[in-house]
Amino acid sequence: MKAVIIDDNENARVALKSDLADYCNGVELIGEASGVEEGVKLIKEIKPVLVFLDIRMGDGTGFDLLEQFQPIADLPFKVIFTTAYDEFALKAFKYAAVDYLLKPIDADSLVTAVVRVEELTMTKNNDQLTALLQHISAPKQTKISLAEMDRIHIVEIDTIVRCESEKNYTTFFLLDGKKITVSKTIKEFDLSLTNNDFLRVHHSHLVNLHQIKEVVKVNGPYLLMNDGSTVPVSARKKDLLYQRMKRMW
Repeated sequence: MKAVIIDDNENARVALKSDLADYCNGVELIGEASGVEEGVKLIKEIKPVLVFLDIRMGDGTGFDLLEQFQPIADLPFKVIFTTAYDEFALKAFKYAAVDYLLKPIDADSLVTAVVRVEELTMTKNNDQLTALLQHISAPKQTKISLAEMDRIHIVEIDTIVRCESEKNYTTFFLLDGKKITVSKTIKEFDLSLTNNDFLRVHHSHLVNLHQIKEVVKVNGPYLLMNDGSTVPVSARKKDLLYQRMKRMW
């Protein structure tokens, strides 16, 4: 199966090439590119079966590259996305059931993804990829409906400070002090609110990044929110939180 790598990080390309040589004998690497423009040209010239595609590159994103090949549902190649720490992208990929690899790439995950692509090469349809791009480009929601036992609340998303889960229930804390508890897991809202700059900073806590007042590093880290509440940040989400905040401000 002929493949190319499109990634602006040379070390990442070298590492992936090494892993492909060691673990994926059925993959023939026939080219690489370091950006969107170069990648589009490479794909059109050598017509690979599989493209390992980075998300964020110096001259654009992997989504920008894919938009150059229309219609998406009839792409002549399969895509395995590669990404570093972009949680929004990962959730979108899971939502659309598209293959992705999280850097640094795990060999077992690489093999699994390649095998899945080999199975999918029997069909030309890329409906899942189309769904992904629609999800990525969809405008942000402005309101959300929250159903309690006796009523349905229509809430402005920007007024949500945070969400907290307890088993199969999620409580929404609003900027005016109001609390709304719904019988859905926080996982469902984690996916639907990511496009509105919400981040799950802890297993039980989903926060509106625009409602963070302070990040306290001593005895933490933990967040001080605009409503005066505090939210713990898990160790594994700390770096992701900092990266998201840097990109926003």
